[in-house]
Amino acid sequence: MKRKRRSHFLWITALIFFIGFGTGSPAQETLAKETAAGENPADERQPDKAQAQGVTITLAGDCSLGKLSIHGYEGTFYEMYDKYGPSYFFKNVKSIFEDDDMTLVNFEGVLTRSNHIVEKQYNIKGEPEFNQILVEAGIDAVSFGNNHRIDYGEEGVTDTIEAFREIHMPYAYDEHVGIYVTNGIRIGFVSVNEVYDGIRVEEYLQQGIIRLKEAGANLILACCHWGIEGDHYPNDYQKELGRKCIDWGADLVVGSHPHVLQGIDYYNGKYIIYSLGNFCFGGNRNPKNKDSMMIRAFFPVTEGAVKGEALLSVIPCTISSVESRNDYCPTVAEEGRRGEIFKKLNRYCRDFPVSVGDDGRVTHH
Repeated sequence: MKRKRRSHFLWITALIFFIGFGTGSPAQETLAKETAAGENPADERQPDKAQAQGVTITLAGDCSLGKLSIHGYEGTFYEMYDKYGPSYFFKNVKSIFEDDDMTLVNFEGVLTRSNHIVEKQYNIKGEPEFNQILVEAGIDAVSFGNNHRIDYGEEGVTDTIEAFREIHMPYAYDEHVGIYVTNGIRIGFVSVNEVYDGIRVEEYLQQGIIRLKEAGANLILACCHWGIEGDHYPNDYQKELGRKCIDWGADLVVGSHPHVLQGIDYYNGKYIIYSLGNFCFGGNRNPKNKDSMMIRAFFPVTEGAVKGEALLSVIPCTISSVESRNDYCPTVAEEGRRGEIFKKLNRYCRDFPVSVGDDGRVTHH
């Protein structure tokens, strides 16, 4: 597997149906078209030569790069940032993120200096300069459709998008969908918040998948923020919506919000990951459940096109490198904990035609 470097990317909105880039187009040509469309310019470096075997995507769960408004300073994400800097938080998993073609996480919260807090139970924010954490980690794209995107109103959203664009980070939420280009493969993604928007997300998902196809996406991820917090089993609407995403054309469904792990389903040749759990989560200084996971999804590529069934593998993790508290440093689980997480995950998959082996490989039956 090559060492990854950031390829050029596009943002697609409801008003931009097709930017018009072509296979093998020079990066400078893509830059000109994006700038003309009013989008943030992409990285000028050329994407690497297409791999013969396929494309590998690493998926991780809820990342809140900040703290709750009700928390002080001691023991928070802010304290760790001030002590250790932006490279600290993902240092134990960075080598995994670098050894793939794309890394996608759920970005839960905002990056803003605004104090215009929205009245709700929990509000999460970090500083705009915390965007450098994503750069240091080797993260390539973020899903932004979640219930903490609005914690500081429209100002918080605008500031966060500006922070993403400053580091050329593709994002998606609601009608805004994204494409990340790596090794000649266009990976499209749509991101929605079913927790607040309910059935309305179906329009975002269906229309977003259509727009991504029109924009030439070779591979489409549907990111759904859904379910019940703390529940290890998806509710009926999660299962219904996940299958609808597959029917509408998604190649993989990626779930978040419950803050704990949920099972994996298999439907019509595609996988539905119901919840990846927390990952680098600044919203809780010491959650009781620190189980997490990354999923590596390998999609075969033939003659420049994604073809065939995805191969999934689970990398069990903990959200902290220590058990006594949350140090906001997600870490690959050691042998004993690894086996425990596999055992739990298979229990969460009990109603689905899926099992996870001792080596992390996901199989369907």
